[in-house]
Amino acid sequence: MKYLDSKHKQNSAKITALIVLILLLLLFVVGPKYMDPPEEYGVAVNFGTTDVGSGNKPLSEPKKAVEEQVVEEEVVEEVQPEESEVVPTEAATKAEEVMTQDNAEAIAIKKQKDAKAKADAAEAKAKAEAKAAAEKVEREKREAEEKKRAEEAEKKKQLDNLIGGVKNAAGNTDGGEGPDNQGGNKGQLDGDPYAASYFGGSGPGKGGVGYGLGGRGKPNNSIVLPDCQETGLVVVEVRVNRQGKVIKAFPGKKGTTGTSCLFEAARKTAMTFKWPANSDAPVEQVGFVSINFDVGQ
Repeated sequence: MKYLDSKHKQNSAKITALIVLILLLLLFVVGPKYMDPPEEYGVAVNFGTTDVGSGNKPLSEPKKAVEEQVVEEEVVEEVQPEESEVVPTEAATKAEEVMTQDNAEAIAIKKQKDAKAKADAAEAKAKAEAKAAAEKVEREKREAEEKKRAEEAEKKKQLDNLIGGVKNAAGNTDGGEGPDNQGGNKGQLDGDPYAASYFGGSGPGKGGVGYGLGGRGKPNNSIVLPDCQETGLVVVEVRVNRQGKVIKAFPGKKGTTGTSCLFEAARKTAMTFKWPANSDAPVEQVGFVSINFDVGQ
């Protein structure tokens, strides 16, 4: 056979046949027992000819069955009440319409009142805020004015005290400051003794030199002649240290009438200035020197 053409297939066929034979033997030998007659299942019912009966002796022949009296039960039909449709009367309809209309008007009136109340509240709030802002501005303005009046009053008081003290003073100290011929410290009571300086008198005359350095007294200086034959006034800004020496000079400031050929000579002249030393003066005090160059110098 072509199906058992190999040794492995033949061995498989033998093993399969052996297994089938063993299973058949087990079914016959070890299988479930068979009962003859087979066991009945259910409930046994007595033999009879009718559905009813009485006595202890069964009948050998059938007996005419007793006619069954069928008692017809009266069927009581349940009568369901008919639902009658309620038709609203004209008066009820009108009353309902009136109530609906009244409700709508009441709702509308309530809405108007609520809106008016909200608007009034917003307007009152805005007015209150505006009033508060105006009061704040007015209060700040009033406080500023009071502060200014207090400062002016204090300044006036100090000035009065100072003037009274100066008028009634009998000091023996010597000194003063200013370009005038009279004694005293030239300036303003509320001024800065080391502020930008003033030009003394009417300024330098013909071929002269003017200066200004507040609070430092009278300086010493020399004149440096220009290389050109020009005339004119040159204003020089100077920076003076605490020792009174000019450390920087910038010619050609406001008020200058001379040409630029005079600037170098004016700068060198300003650098020769020497003021008295003052340890309380600024580290670098600003002042002015003016030189009026003339051909005949």
